[in-house]
Amino acid sequence: MGSIRVDYASERFMIIYEGDDSGMGANSAYASGNEKKTNPSMLSLVIKDGILRRQQDIDGQIVKGWAVRVFESKNPVVSVSAGNDYGKEPFESQPAYGHHLVLVASPDPAKTLATIDSEQWSNTLVVVQDRLRWLYTQKGVAYVAVYADHVGGLRGRSKVHPHLNIVSFKVIPPTVNDEMESYKRTQEKRGTCPTCHIIEGDDQLRRVLQTESFVAYCPWSPTYPFEFCIAPKRHAVSFAKMSQKEIEDLALMIRATLGGLASLIKNVTFSMVFHLSAERKSSRLMHWHIEVYPVTKQWSGMERGYGIHLNDVSPEDAAKKLGASCRKELANMVGIG
Repeated sequence: MGSIRVDYASERFMIIYEGDDSGMGANSAYASGNEKKTNPSMLSLVIKDGILRRQQDIDGQIVKGWAVRVFESKNPVVSVSAGNDYGKEPFESQPAYGHHLVLVASPDPAKTLATIDSEQWSNTLVVVQDRLRWLYTQKGVAYVAVYADHVGGLRGRSKVHPHLNIVSFKVIPPTVNDEMESYKRTQEKRGTCPTCHIIEGDDQLRRVLQTESFVAYCPWSPTYPFEFCIAPKRHAVSFAKMSQKEIEDLALMIRATLGGLASLIKNVTFSMVFHLSAERKSSRLMHWHIEVYPVTKQWSGMERGYGIHLNDVSPEDAAKKLGASCRKELANMVGIG
C-alpha cells in the first residue's frame, strides 16, 4: 500500500491507485453467486419474512439471499496495513492508512444506482449508517468518506455493478476541511447555516424536488452542468442519527433524482458524494448533504488550470429540466404517473 502525497503548493492530496474493475460488466464479482470472488462479508443484510437480519460470512460459510453486502475491498485506496513512513516538505507524504469497504447495493448486476428501487436504497442507507458508526469506533479514523460512481457512455466502459465505497482517513480530506471551515466562518459572520439559508431562502428557480424531509436543488455556482445537492430541510449535522422514517424519505429522494437524471440525460456518467460531518464532537460541524456531479462534457484548460468552470447550462435551466424529469420519476414510483 502506498502513501498520500501532499502537493507542496496547493496541499492537494494524491494517492497512486491502480483502480478496481471487479464490479464491472456482466461477470461482476459483486453479483449474487460470485461471493467467493470478493473478501468475506463483514455484514450481509438479509430480508426474511419481511424482517431485516444482519449476518456475515464466517469460516467459509457464505451468506446467501442477501439484499445488501459489505466487505473489505481487494484493491483498496487505503489500508490498515499501510506503513508508517512520513515524507518531509517539499515532498510531504503520509501513510495511506484506513479502511476501504465496498457496499454492494443490489445483488443484481443488471441494476444501476438509478434503477434500484427506493426500498433497496433504504436498506443501503441503513447499512451506511451502521458502517459509519462502526468505523468511528476504530483506531485512526478521523473522517469517513462515502461515494459512488456510475459509468455511462462518456468513458466507453462496461456498466458498473451498483455499489458505494466507504473509505476512512486519518485526516479530514482537504475539500471537506475547506467546506467545514467555510461553514464555521459563515455561521460566525451571519449567524446562520449556509445550507439552511439556501433552503429557507428564495431559491425556487434552482429547486429540483422536495419530499417531506429533504430538498434537492442546483447550486448557485455549480462545477458541472446539471449538478445538484440533496439536503435535509431541518438543520442536521449527523447522518448516523437519522431516523428510519427519514432514511425512507431520503431513499425516495435519491431514487427519484437519480432516476430523473438518467431519464433526462441518456447514458449519463455521474458521481454521488456524501459530504458529512465527522461523527465526533467538534465545533466544525456542517449541515450534511449529498452532491451529485453529472459528467456531460470534458473539462477545458480553464477548469483544469484555473479552477474557473464553464457550464453550457445555467443552474436555473438545469433545475427546470431536471425538476420536471424527477417529478415524473417520482410520480411513476408512487403510482400516480
